[in-house]
Amino acid sequence: MRDLTDVRYEKADHTATVTIDRPDRMNSFRGRTVDELIHCFKTAWTDPDVGAIILTGAGDRAFCAGGDVKERAATGGYGETEWGSFEIERLHRIIRDVPKPVIAAVNGVAVGGGHVLHVLCDLSIASNTARFGQSGPRVGSFDAGFGSAYLARVIGEKRARWMWYLCELIDADTALSWGLVNLVTEPGELLDTARRTAAEVNRRSPTALRFLKHSFNADTDHLGGISHLAFDGLDLFTRTEEAAEGAEAFAERRDPDFRRFRR
Repeated sequence: MRDLTDVRYEKADHTATVTIDRPDRMNSFRGRTVDELIHCFKTAWTDPDVGAIILTGAGDRAFCAGGDVKERAATGGYGETEWGSFEIERLHRIIRDVPKPVIAAVNGVAVGGGHVLHVLCDLSIASNTARFGQSGPRVGSFDAGFGSAYLARVIGEKRARWMWYLCELIDADTALSWGLVNLVTEPGELLDTARRTAAEVNRRSPTALRFLKHSFNADTDHLGGISHLAFDGLDLFTRTEEAAEGAEAFAERRDPDFRRFRR
């Protein structure tokens, strides 16, 4: 395996645990982080000894705070990548397509692109200190593919629109009542609960689980086309003054002023 700097990969008892390891940046992801996540998921995919995958974040403050907006404000992008492009859409597809259940262990804030990652996982287990929400319209970004349309399938149109339009965080109990997570635990029990869940998954027929996952995905796979369109649009949008205002306001810890962009 390559040298990992942003992500940790561990394997035990037929379960791979992938940990976003940037706690100083609330486990937000840059280009390298996404490349390493893809590498880890592909490693787990091709390892016949792995039956389930846990995705979590380092520390107890954040699961993942989404894209590194401070880096985007400073550089206009998310840093260098293996292929010269920001592969977040590819990561989304791999989480959906890997023929093994992926369990999100949400240990803190899951916001923006980090919230999308947990939504795409097959199961989500949350610490009772976890918080969930979207931030794109506040920082000059959006996810009009799986991050919005699939979210609406999970929690309903009205709730999904509320999360995206208002950018308010909800607590773990609310997330449970909305069907956004499967289970809520005490913080100190989160990873053990995720591992026990993975152990139960590992007792099931891997072929049956693979077909079931593909079957669940089939109903929403058409959203992949919407995702392609949305990310092409996002690539253009992030080069505008409007998107820059959101990122700069976040980096400067002030409220953005989007009024001049209304037409």
